[in-house]
Amino acid sequence: AWYVPCLASHETLQELCRKENLTCKSIGITNRSLKSYEVEYLCDYKVEEGKAYYLVKWKGWPESSNTWEPRKHLNCPLLIQNFLRDKNEYLSRGRGGKAMKLRNHVKTLKPAIADYVVKKAKQRIALQRWKEELNRKKNHKAMILVENTVDLEGPPLDFYYINEYKPAPGINVLNGITTGCECADCPAEKCCPKEAGFILAYNKRKKLKIQPGLPIYECNSYCRCGPDCPNRIVQKGTPYSLCIFRTNNGRGWGVKTLQKIKTNSFVMEYVGEVITSEEAERRGQFYDNQGNTYLFDLDYDSDEFTVDAARYGNVSHFVNHSCDPNLQVFNVFIDNLDLRLPRIALFSTRTIKAGEELTFDYQMKGSIDLSSDSAEGLSPSKKSIRTVCKCGAMCCRGYLN
Repeated sequence: AWYVPCLASHETLQELCRKENLTCKSIGITNRSLKSYEVEYLCDYKVEEGKAYYLVKWKGWPESSNTWEPRKHLNCPLLIQNFLRDKNEYLSRGRGGKAMKLRNHVKTLKPAIADYVVKKAKQRIALQRWKEELNRKKNHKAMILVENTVDLEGPPLDFYYINEYKPAPGINVLNGITTGCECADCPAEKCCPKEAGFILAYNKRKKLKIQPGLPIYECNSYCRCGPDCPNRIVQKGTPYSLCIFRTNNGRGWGVKTLQKIKTNSFVMEYVGEVITSEEAERRGQFYDNQGNTYLFDLDYDSDEFTVDAARYGNVSHFVNHSCDPNLQVFNVFIDNLDLRLPRIALFSTRTIKAGEELTFDYQMKGSIDLSSDSAEGLSPSKKSIRTVCKCGAMCCRGYLN
């Protein structure tokens, strides 16, 4: 027997089961729960004979089963609160941000308002499911939150969370390690960085002490030292809880930290598909036409490979560009000493406050500079579509590329 993944949610499958009067224990539909009712969200509001009624979407039931219920029958204060907040938000937008509430004599909602609160409810559910999915798949202890208070955009449809590089066929990202250090207490004379000809990248407080451009050599899976080794930082994953949020100035999604981050601290890795530079060139032309790119050149020693985080990536996929960033890129070698295939780590350049957006300079990637001067000599087919920068920094260059 063989299986394929199901693309339908549990709620959709539950709706189908109830519609056909079928039971399925694996998705929570038993003979006992087949006729159970739980409020999923509220769709509409009306007043009849002085009584307030809400149109209820029942969890696991199709929309055709929605019913009007009096307020006293509903034991879902949070959903009612969400409904009222979404309704007032829609009304305030129509008045330039000024708060506005329904008057007492209004007995029904306008269709546009009802449509908006339903879309917000569905978005809230979708973002909650996405948050749960991200936290199931991550391999670090810190939490990932999701937030959109700006528009009706839901989770990206073609993005898959991964924790490490996803190599294209024929590319080996685990190569070159056959031995590790014998240190009983790292760092010692023969520790991994010194064996590679470099100094230890971290100080006693596990903060970065080397300058940008120098590589980081961490202890690997063959090393004698344990997980508490001070030379194991990047490999443990991000230690900070982060929030993927919707920006309010047209930059799409962004990432902010929920905790204070000290200077020279490891924040996250940049991961994605590892592809050849030739494939990156082909994809880059398509991305340029869309006005965005997630291509990161692995050009520490050569330019043979590129990381593409467009479809496969982690939280770093959502980190925006800034001409005055608070993150810096470093090349890291752990279980692969192939200089063509470093891991990419982002470290803080200064203290970052809780709630502050995380950014790095996309031009750190080593991609070609297509400023107005350098683009003049290129043929029309080689000229890239220029993307306007919206970082808002005092030193903003005006364009992302």
